[in-house]
Amino acid sequence: MSERYISPLVIRRLPKYHRCLKELERSGVERVSSSVLAETLGFTASQVRQDFSCFGGFGQQGYGYNVVSLRQKIAEIIGVDKCRNAVLIGVGNLGHALLHNFDFQKCGFELRAAFDVSEALIGTSINGVEILDMGNIEEYAKETSIDVAVLTVPRQFAKETAQRLVELGVRGIWNFTNVDMNFEEKGVKVENVHFADSLKILCYEISREN
Repeated sequence: MSERYISPLVIRRLPKYHRCLKELERSGVERVSSSVLAETLGFTASQVRQDFSCFGGFGQQGYGYNVVSLRQKIAEIIGVDKCRNAVLIGVGNLGHALLHNFDFQKCGFELRAAFDVSEALIGTSINGVEILDMGNIEEYAKETSIDVAVLTVPRQFAKETAQRLVELGVRGIWNFTNVDMNFEEKGVKVENVHFADSLKILCYEISREN
């Protein structure tokens, strides 16, 4: 399975399946059909079955899918069944919001620390996460492996900071700086997040109705 090409579109649908199945499990639902999953998520039943077939298929004809078993298998595929180390870089408004409100553990990460250059923030903690001096991140990385860095620095510092993180051996960057980056040649995965893109898509959708 690891050598088989899987479309990025399929990969991006997996978290939606996982989230939906968690809700069904929470509601006490034991099994679900591809039709119900499709209707809930706005897909087609055929698309659901095709997506799952990329990983060998998980259902039984006439029975559907066991909710708990399917959620667990998708969690394994995504990798959220294991806990990886993460740090947050840049404790501005967005950094504060993520520290206060985002549950990293539910996504398979333990947020070990946050880093900033502000003397007013260094040495404090937010929601149990200690804020450390960005000047000491190299020393920190020698003692604690960093799987993923959450990058929320101002955009003028984005590329310089990201390059620094790549040199420290991070495996992935969750990038909120509004500066697109690509470090594939370094073997580092980057997820570029643009909130405005999502809103523009919504704008397009409602504009089509006029």
